Amino acid sequence: MLSFVLCDDNKAILERLSKMLESLFMKHHFDAEVSFSSTNAESTLQYVKNNIVNALFLDIDLKSQISGLDIAKQIRKINKQIYIIFTSAHLEYILMAYQYKTFDFIPKPVTLERLEETVLRIMDDLNTEDKKHEFIYLNNRNTIINEDSINFIKKNGMKLVFYTDNRTYETYSSFAKIAGELPKNFVRCHKSYIANVNKITDINTNENLVFFDNTTNTKCYIGPKYKNKLMEVFKDGNITNNLE
Repeated sequence: MLSFVLCDDNKAILERLSKMLESLFMKHHFDAEVSFSSTNAESTLQYVKNNIVNALFLDIDLKSQISGLDIAKQIRKINKQIYIIFTSAHLEYILMAYQYKTFDFIPKPVTLERLEETVLRIMDDLNTEDKKHEFIYLNNRNTIINEDSINFIKKNGMKLVFYTDNRTYETYSSFAKIAGELPKNFVRCHKSYIANVNKITDINTNENLVFFDNTTNTKCYIGPKYKNKLMEVFKDGNITNNLE
């Protein structure tokens, strides 16, 4: 499921934007949700740093010491792939906004029609990118892993461990940094695990374990916070593996 995050200092605007996005997801049957929204700049920044986020809608003037531009600048240091969309009534910020690889700039007040254009462009771009995804590059591009061979990724301190069909790979990185390279079939199932749902063969909901189709009988864990979202993936029919 794609994750959309919103930040605006005006709570009423934030709630309206969230409702409009949810209505568009339903209208077009997009597998997406507003996973986090906040009037606080710092909490938004921390959420994006610690979670997989696909699109971020940012007000520029957040009435705090941190502006939307500041958030974008910090995020771009760790994630080049997230879609950043600015919403602002101050059109003089347009040129400044685009220096952070901005996907779009929507003038306020945001209309449903204008928002729909942006969401459709994001989805079209993601579908195009999905076709390009084949490999993940680690250790300053010295190691190349075929995405289809990855069963799950484990966070181990400052490192990420990639469990593939044949062996494991380690690299100094974080979930936030690797998120932009992962296609949407990789789902967070635990605070320390991301699973490739296309490789899952069985789920034990009593013991909160996920099993994969390989000869090493590797498994990863399901955290209470992520259990419902993981199960929704299978209920929606987005996986073809045998889960009986």
